[in-house]
Amino acid sequence: MKEAKFGTKSIWAGEKDSLAFGATQVPVVHSVSFGYDDMDDWYEVAIGNKKGHIYGRNTNPTVEAFEEKIRILEGAEAATSFSTGMAAISNTLGTLLHPGDRIVSIKDTYGGTNKIFTEFLPQLNIDVMLCDTGDHEAIEQEIEKGCKVLYLESPTNPTVKITDIKRMAQAGKAVGATVIVDNTFATPVNQNPIELGVDLVIHSATKFLGGHADALGGAVCGSKELVEKIYHYREINGATLDPMAAYLLLRGMKTLKLRIDKQNQNAQEIAEFLKQFEVVEDVYYPGLAEHAGHDIAKQQMKGFGGMLSFAVKGGVDTVRHLLPKLKYANRAANLGSVETVVGPARTTSHVECTPAERAAMGIPEGLIRYSAGIEDIEDLKQDLEQAFQALPRDLAVQS
Repeated sequence: MKEAKFGTKSIWAGEKDSLAFGATQVPVVHSVSFGYDDMDDWYEVAIGNKKGHIYGRNTNPTVEAFEEKIRILEGAEAATSFSTGMAAISNTLGTLLHPGDRIVSIKDTYGGTNKIFTEFLPQLNIDVMLCDTGDHEAIEQEIEKGCKVLYLESPTNPTVKITDIKRMAQAGKAVGATVIVDNTFATPVNQNPIELGVDLVIHSATKFLGGHADALGGAVCGSKELVEKIYHYREINGATLDPMAAYLLLRGMKTLKLRIDKQNQNAQEIAEFLKQFEVVEDVYYPGLAEHAGHDIAKQQMKGFGGMLSFAVKGGVDTVRHLLPKLKYANRAANLGSVETVVGPARTTSHVECTPAERAAMGIPEGLIRYSAGIEDIEDLKQDLEQAFQALPRDLAVQS
């Protein structure tokens, strides 16, 4: 029998071993501890020689099912989970980096990640080199100088820039670096970094994996050796995924393929649609032929994703007038849900950064992040059109 396709895997993968009492759905196991009458069995489970659970901070049956599903979807040897996406990032970097180490990354990472690079890692005497995203030659030159970790994000948040993952992974491996990719925006539906030579894949499961904006979570997938080290760091530091959140993420992932296919389609059409409005200064989406990373994206992605962003003339004043007029969009600091979500980078992805820091990263104050939902595309287009038409005439630039 042939291997199941992705849509089938997203429904069935990783759940069978966690079912109980003839149930067809993974149960939510809220028990903090797991008891043993046999002291020898207890010990064997405790030291990892035998399958089982001891304490909820370490492992849990519901959480384990979530980890197994994302492991299979990413094609990894192992996976572990976290309470949030930022916990996944910080715990992974905390595991791999030590004083005196060097990490190479790009300037266009998510704002929280960027803060780790610019604020927290330097305090630990870790050398951080942030390169211009897309300047592959410059990144390779920095990698050649030596680094313990190469950290990439593609597409980036919020300007959806693209990095040639395979090329960078080869450069990282040449100097013995651990290569990490944040795959949150792409999801395993659209991109599989492990197939491109990456060691570890990170997800904010809160976003597209869950898809319903009702559960926080994070995940790291990769080799058994690396994931075990990261798991050990996490179990001691305590950034544990809650079993109810794991259940909600599992439920959301059953429709992952359906949702992402629709969001890919909607985002592409919205990106094309936005170009007609005079007030729109730039549209950022890798599915557009004029996007700087379009050709690379075509090579390493199966779809261009549900995320786009656009910059409006008039900056913050235009944003203030435009976004409240949208009827079919939540104005919120989230993305990847079934509902369309919008927000400026200054209050979402890079709220932690100053205007000067955002400007240095090429993020204008008038940039709007647009997470396409699964609504009917004509409704989304009409909604945008009426919002643009309702802009006050006294703005510096009219639509």
